[in-house]
Amino acid sequence: MTIRLACWSGPRNISTATMRAWENRPDTEVVDEPLYAWYLAHTGLDHPGRESVIAAGETDWRRVVDSLTRPWPDGPVLQYQKHMAQHLVPDLPRDWIASLRNVLLIRDPAEVVSSYLRSRAAVAPGDIGILQQLELQVLLGPSVPVIDAADFLRSPELYLRWLCSYAGVEFTDAMLSWPAGPRASDGVWAPYWYDAVLRSTHFEPYRARRVELTPEGEAVVAVTRPAYERLHGARLVL
Repeated sequence: MTIRLACWSGPRNISTATMRAWENRPDTEVVDEPLYAWYLAHTGLDHPGRESVIAAGETDWRRVVDSLTRPWPDGPVLQYQKHMAQHLVPDLPRDWIASLRNVLLIRDPAEVVSSYLRSRAAVAPGDIGILQQLELQVLLGPSVPVIDAADFLRSPELYLRWLCSYAGVEFTDAMLSWPAGPRASDGVWAPYWYDAVLRSTHFEPYRARRVELTPEGEAVVAVTRPAYERLHGARLVL
């Protein structure tokens, strides 16, 4: 039966590069933000390429959840689900999430917001996923792994080996590098968000990022910082 590994990230993190690592395995299928079309249709938010995203995706959350959780006896060994935690709006049921093998991928909110505002005109606390990630930790319990992107980038192989063990598959060196360029599995939003990943061939070494925040951005960081600190305190340290 196919293992379903769900990674819940926020925007402007290493979630797409991590998807590349799993996609480079011969035994794995990746799914890129399966709730995005539903999220845009449901919230009415105006994201880049909104109409294309809705047209290309599934806007019935029930069908999305069924595709992510139903038995798949003839499927690949593993399905890697790249999720954006901010897609978990309050009226989306959560009961199906515990059936997946989940991991939370966090990043310092100041870095997230600074990067986010280079692509978007405005940001709100619910846009960057950290509050939803804390909700997931409460929902799933303290055993759900939390990985900070800064830690991961300092030792990608170490964390990928741990994740493979957690998922129940063997690590392969193929996860450490990949060909540059787009993939058929990339969401139609890739031209708006994936510039750096499309040029990449491996995980870039960690480096501190320059943070520039507007007053609006500082307010979002202030609201989300306590949730991040709580998650950061529970993170996996290898």
